Amino acid sequence: MIEVFNCPFCSGTGKDPFDLLSSISHCLACNGLGRVNVEKPLMKCVFCAGSGKNPLGARVPCIVCSGKGSNHVAGSNVCLKCKGTGKSGDNLPCTQCKGKGFGA
Repeated sequence: MIEVFNCPFCSGTGKDPFDLLSSISHCLACNGLGRVNVEKPLMKCVFCAGSGKNPLGARVPCIVCSGKGSNHVAGSNVCLKCKGTGKSGDNLPCTQCKGKGFGA
């Protein structure tokens, strides 16, 4: 089952939130649609805190959720390596859970 909701990266406008190329550039996360799809069960992306924006300061979508602000999470166990933060020691996505904070 799929859940559809407003794109958090562009706030549902469908436009590039940073106006990098031009004022008519499409959002990289939703391809200009203003809405994104995430397979259930899902949870807010712990890597970007649901913002869809890359927490490392780059003007690109989150590298874990692709700007959708949520991730499909198959398991309910907190990742033992990152303890649910989704981040490794160098502030990159955890290699065990791929930045989701949860695993099978």
